Amino acid sequence: MRVYTRAMTATCHCIVLRKAARRASAIYDEALGPVGISVAQFSLLRTVARHGPMSFTALGAILALDRSTVGRNVKVLERRGLLASGAGADDLREATVALTAAGRKALDAAGPAWERAQARIETALGADGTAALHRLLDAL
Repeated sequence: MRVYTRAMTATCHCIVLRKAARRASAIYDEALGPVGISVAQFSLLRTVARHGPMSFTALGAILALDRSTVGRNVKVLERRGLLASGAGADDLREATVALTAAGRKALDAAGPAWERAQARIETALGADGTAALHRLLDAL
């Protein structure tokens, strides 16, 4: 058996990114907590609100999530009455998802909290840092 013996001295980019993503998510989740949704749920609701009713597959493509993850996340929000799913108009085998009135109300309530989280991160990074962050991450 060959043993990997090279000492890994460089900082792992993936670990740094994952830690930063967890910290950023915690800022948004803390802000959105009083509304009762997480930043992942907010993102899903906002995407459906922006694009209108859509298939789980299309929603997954927009959010860069696989269909099974979208399905699990939709089910949670559906149980809370924030989303409604049904059969597709063109293909009955393809499930679709739509925002409910309660979902719109939750999004409206979450908007100011999301704005506060955005401002907190922008304050921490500064305008130049925020722009640099977007440029760097878009390069991936």
